[in-house]
Amino acid sequence: MNFKAKALAAATAVALMSTGAMAQDIAVIAGSVEDAFMDKIKKGVDDATTMVTANGGTVQYLRTQNYENFGPDLVTLINQAVAQGVKGIAIPVWVPDAQIPALQAARDAGIVIMQYNSGLPVMKDVGAINYFGSDEYAAGFGGGKYLAEQGAKHILCHIQVPGAINLTERCKGVTDGAAEAGAKVTVLETPPNLDGDVTGTAEAFKAAFIGDSSIDAMVSCADFGAAAGANAVEQTGSKIMVSAFDFSPASLDRIKAGTQKMAIDQQPYLQGFLATSMLFAHLKYGTNISTNPVLTGPAIIDASNVDAVVAGAALGAR
Repeated sequence: MNFKAKALAAATAVALMSTGAMAQDIAVIAGSVEDAFMDKIKKGVDDATTMVTANGGTVQYLRTQNYENFGPDLVTLINQAVAQGVKGIAIPVWVPDAQIPALQAARDAGIVIMQYNSGLPVMKDVGAINYFGSDEYAAGFGGGKYLAEQGAKHILCHIQVPGAINLTERCKGVTDGAAEAGAKVTVLETPPNLDGDVTGTAEAFKAAFIGDSSIDAMVSCADFGAAAGANAVEQTGSKIMVSAFDFSPASLDRIKAGTQKMAIDQQPYLQGFLATSMLFAHLKYGTNISTNPVLTGPAIIDASNVDAVVAGAALGAR
């Protein structure tokens, strides 16, 4: 090797070490490929990936197939990311008992963990450097209080993936927020194989509505549950306020039409975008955000503000 070649090789090695080029491959782990909510997160991840790749990094976006074997499937994805040599993992914590040991092992191996979307109460156990998402308990509290202040006396809170910590926190918040305003809450858990199944979930709602005529409001922990709730209300002829966490263009149409009372927004696009871009920036530049956690929600969308959300929803970012 001549002098110029040696100098070039040495300069290249120094540049690689100084920029941390070998430490900028990250994995973003998300929920089921069947879950439309995760598509909004993916748009945020995709937009952030443009910046990451332009600056020499890579992003692997890993999703579970469904929610029927959720904890073990998430651990498999964590282990896959570790085996592939990533230097950072952005991930929601939905099933703490399964995920925390795997994430602690990854962290102990030198991998930086960033949390988003779920698991704020266990952030210290995970050792994540930040959290981008909603405070699920606070979101539920606000939603339960809102429905009670709108006249609800008995609210049905629907959990579509039993055992998921974010959904448990949501209904716990709904229960406490409703109680503060003088209402009570019953929690309905449907099996995970019904996740995304509007027809099957509507049947579960119909049985609950018929079985207890005092129910006058419902809130689902998933947007598809609002469609199921609206169907069940129409089919039973009941006067029940329909609402849900998260939303879709169809939800916004129901809010405008008056067949859905409200939706609780957590801005998933921002969760995916910020978790990806901030994890990469931390690895490449050593940057941190002084606000920790960074809350992207909650916000209640109802007839008073729905029009302002429609444009962003049409672009897949709200």
